[in-house]
Amino acid sequence: MPDLDTGHLFLTYLVPVLPGGPELSPAEVEAGNHVVSYEQRLRIALSMLPTAHQSPATEEAKEMSPFARNFRNHFVRMFVLEDVVYNGRDGQDALVSTIKGVDTINPLPVDRLNCRYLVFTADIDAIYADGKPLPAELSEAGQAKVRAAYAQLLWDTMGDEIRDIFGNCLDFEGKVQSGPQFAGYLERCHVETTMPFHDYYLKLPEFHLLPIKGLIAAVAVPAAVAVAAILLRLLGMMTLFGMSLLWIAVIAAVLTAAAVWLALRYTVANGNKPLAPGKYDDLPSVLKSLYLQQAFADFAVETQGASPEELHAAFGKFLDTHAPGDNAAPTQPPGVISWAHSRKTTA
Repeated sequence: MPDLDTGHLFLTYLVPVLPGGPELSPAEVEAGNHVVSYEQRLRIALSMLPTAHQSPATEEAKEMSPFARNFRNHFVRMFVLEDVVYNGRDGQDALVSTIKGVDTINPLPVDRLNCRYLVFTADIDAIYADGKPLPAELSEAGQAKVRAAYAQLLWDTMGDEIRDIFGNCLDFEGKVQSGPQFAGYLERCHVETTMPFHDYYLKLPEFHLLPIKGLIAAVAVPAAVAVAAILLRLLGMMTLFGMSLLWIAVIAAVLTAAAVWLALRYTVANGNKPLAPGKYDDLPSVLKSLYLQQAFADFAVETQGASPEELHAAFGKFLDTHAPGDNAAPTQPPGVISWAHSRKTTA
């Protein structure tokens, strides 16, 4: 199913950018200001977004990415798409081109976008409220509900940045002034995504394997009957078990065609089924895992050389302090390279 896999939604939005630029007031013109296009204003707004503290080069930054203000985002990327890439002429046999008189000097028709687009991609937990379990299946209506809840969450946690960015896009300014309106705006720009961006599987699940032998048998048996009936008919045999071999061949051929069609339908439907979510695939679990990984590494270093009694007591204190079974707290905040650094900067 597009968008949904491993309990996550992999979202893509293509948002048209306004052409031209805003008109300058007389005072701005008199001051010598120049028109800045909406595309350039958008690029400036995107460049001004602070990054997450996800590397040694950024962990000392004072500002934090606004996408780290919620526990839904695994991955977000926004950029301006100017046009599609031309990959060259479609491949064709040189002899065939010569026979058809194809002029290989002149290029084929080239696809072009009708405007610039803001591309917004995100990998999020496919839930409509924090704390909900990741779903293995979601109807189209369920996916739309999750997308709407996500848009509302963005509006609530980073509304100023949303207005700065999307204010340079078509039909946003003056028309989108609330979370539900922003959800509807994004929905019109939604493009189905068929390739997931990540997986966190500790153990690979059983993929949706096809019953190959059964499918082959379902097609091969009636096909073999049809071929055998035709051969016997050619050899002069007219009936079998009191039934015309010609009719047996026709019926078997029809059954073969039906089996092929059903096998193809089953194969496509099987391939469209999303993979089940992993046990610890939701963002709070991922953050808790990162937190525990670092905390336990410190614990292992600090308890080197401890006696069994001391180690037992220290581990009990470790469990009480870090609560491995509680994803809510203590844990690593979103967007930071380590929980120790985030604790230091907030202390």
